[in-house]
Amino acid sequence: MTKHKVVLSTSLVVFVIAVFSACQKPEEWDAENLNEWYSGGKQTVFNRGVGAFSSIFPEIIPLNDFRHEVGDLAFEAKFVTSGILNPGLGPIYNSVSCTSCHINDGRGTPIGPGTNIISLLFRLSIPGTNEHGGPLAVPGFGGQLQHNAIFGYQPEARVNISYTEVEGQYPDGSVYSLRHPIYTFTDAYTPMPAGTMISPRIAPPVFGLGLIEAISESTILEFADENDVDGNGISGKANYVWDMVRHRPALGRFGWKANQPNLLQQTAAAYNEDMGITNFIFPFDNSHGQPQGSDNIHGMEVSDSLVHSVTMYIQTLAVPARRSATAENVVLGKKIFNEMGCASCHRPMVKTAVNVAFPEVSNQIIFPYSDFLLHDMGDALADNRPDFLANGNEWRTPALWGIGLTSTVNGHSNFLHDGRARTLEEAILWHGGEAFQAKERFVNLSSTERSALLAFLRSL
Repeated sequence: MTKHKVVLSTSLVVFVIAVFSACQKPEEWDAENLNEWYSGGKQTVFNRGVGAFSSIFPEIIPLNDFRHEVGDLAFEAKFVTSGILNPGLGPIYNSVSCTSCHINDGRGTPIGPGTNIISLLFRLSIPGTNEHGGPLAVPGFGGQLQHNAIFGYQPEARVNISYTEVEGQYPDGSVYSLRHPIYTFTDAYTPMPAGTMISPRIAPPVFGLGLIEAISESTILEFADENDVDGNGISGKANYVWDMVRHRPALGRFGWKANQPNLLQQTAAAYNEDMGITNFIFPFDNSHGQPQGSDNIHGMEVSDSLVHSVTMYIQTLAVPARRSATAENVVLGKKIFNEMGCASCHRPMVKTAVNVAFPEVSNQIIFPYSDFLLHDMGDALADNRPDFLANGNEWRTPALWGIGLTSTVNGHSNFLHDGRARTLEEAILWHGGEAFQAKERFVNLSSTERSALLAFLRSL
């Protein structure tokens, strides 16, 4: 992991530098530099190794550099049940640290039959909505299944996974196989209500999120076409969720269903739900209201300043540059990507808003390959569980930048919301709903054209 060491002579010097820097409007890239090699604009790093997702912004003011380093240490810290260092784990939890799910700041590790769950969690709800229009928590279980527990408590349930293979064939005679996951819960500590809806979610990469957060709401809404007015079969929809700090609805930007409005709330929620760590946004244990839970608000197990530092760490993780962008097959693959209609959802380029308070992300041309909207992906990928305005078939378009480095950074090439796709090819073949026509065009490509398209994706 790339590190920057910061020497602070006095707090006053840092404060003055920070204030001065924040008042400067970053210069725009000149036309010569507006190209896709720089996926993250000025916050692009040329790192194609195992630390490709873990580099700090190349351009960052000293104060935020310091906060990044503090957040980095906290992101890697392992929580325990009690003690002097990092106490407060549980009483029920999924993992003991941020990095144990977001390995090397990248994609979570998929699970197979008989293996332990590390970075896959399950959202839970019952039919209906809560007072803010969100999913209705399951009595006795809450909104997320915690499959681990400290001494004296019981895991909410155990998760078992199996797969069935679905064979297929291209028109040219080449064969493929897709694996369909089957999830079952056993050993529940209390009976799970009938009609409980589940949604598996693999931990996504966390680099580049500060740049995504810097895109204006109006820009994202320009991409939306909920009623498909242009008739192209693509009807991107915004999700509006509840902002816990501002106490109002807000545009959903993060998570597989765009169910979090900002990185601060996402960070605080992960502390609370994934590790059972209370904080200023979520002051109750995640077992609150359950038979084995406590209704008491007790001391915050992680300070608000540390939550903000971890948020800053995530906000200032750079984006790796493109690779082999001018190679002949990559150029062909890009042409095919556009002709197939993939760019209707995976929009290549966007500009961040001007932000004088956070100049590092301000006014940047970036290439995330997403519209950050909800799309119907068909019945085969449906979890059949609503999440605010997202229905059971809808998923947020994931950014594609850095996707070609997944195997290098994370040691696997599994994709989609639950890691079922073992390759990029399988991920495309699972596309349905609004993406069905694009998938069918892929199926009917020649083997040379399919290889070129996959080479383009691996270059991102």
